[in-house]
Amino acid sequence: MFGFSDETYIDVRSGNGGPGAVSFRREKFVPNGGPDGGDGGRGGDVVFVVRDNLRTLGHLKMTRSYKAENGRPGEGSRCFGRDGRDVEIPVPPGTVIKNAETGEIIKDLTGESRYVFLRGGKGGLGNWHFRSSVRQAPKYAQKGEEGVSMRIGVELLVIADIGFVGFPNAGKSSLLNLLTNARSKVAGYPFTTKIPQLGVMRMHDEDVVLADIPGIIEGASQGAGMGFKFLRHISRTKGLCYLIDGSDEGALDSYDKLYRELELFSPDLVKKKSIIIVTKMDEENSSQRYEAIKEKYKDIKVLPLSIYMDELLDPIKEEFFVLSRDDGEKENGGFTSRVDNDAYYREEE
Repeated sequence: MFGFSDETYIDVRSGNGGPGAVSFRREKFVPNGGPDGGDGGRGGDVVFVVRDNLRTLGHLKMTRSYKAENGRPGEGSRCFGRDGRDVEIPVPPGTVIKNAETGEIIKDLTGESRYVFLRGGKGGLGNWHFRSSVRQAPKYAQKGEEGVSMRIGVELLVIADIGFVGFPNAGKSSLLNLLTNARSKVAGYPFTTKIPQLGVMRMHDEDVVLADIPGIIEGASQGAGMGFKFLRHISRTKGLCYLIDGSDEGALDSYDKLYRELELFSPDLVKKKSIIIVTKMDEENSSQRYEAIKEKYKDIKVLPLSIYMDELLDPIKEEFFVLSRDDGEKENGGFTSRVDNDAYYREEE
């Protein structure tokens, strides 16, 4: 129903507290009935509810304003006013709430299921509270507290274990489809992936979530292409997979270019655990380029991939599993695997 949307702005307001009541008892045979005004109800809260079945913020672009209900006024006979109803804002996992003016993160909802963002105002006290020996008939009560209004930015950051990074047509979508139940579009032209795609890989009886973002081009960190818009989606990943097209004559320099774009966008991205996968190993001259890349980047694990060679998938799956574990042992900038990829790959002579 909604297109993919990963950021928007909304106006939110918590409810006002209801005013207290000014009331006096009127009872037969009680000529001097005292004050009995009840308290006003509490204003409703603004609550964010994280729902696993949501994948986008598109619904928030349909409704831009969310206001909780005001508390009801107090009544006589010390009756409290009804509390205002909360307004609930459903969001997908990975949502971040930001200050609309400064861009500062107010709350990261990761790990939350329900978060009260703005509290409603307290209800005012009725005149029953203000009676005393010298003030036996107070004719005033408190107003309820005002609710809080705010304009906020709501941003979605995809939650995944491993993020795929590569130039257009590097084979990211093909790899995602091979390892998971994702059905990411694959075609022979650039930018077939236009929005982040997630897939779940099952390994050693555990789930590893993989994220494919649109292809990066040089200048993406400065806004070129679609890479800039989605680079932030790999900010939460535990590790990165750089995919390099082995059939490309410029393959030997691809990693440096990708690394530079990520570093310019956010230096924290390039500090993540990472591996390199050289794709399209069935293409002419790809095997030579793979060996050259392995020789050039000895401090990082380099693996081969061809969608026509199933035996190459096992070491890749194993590396992704190790990368996704927080307790993986770092070795020369990469991560050791339980499977030796050279046992699966032999260059044809």
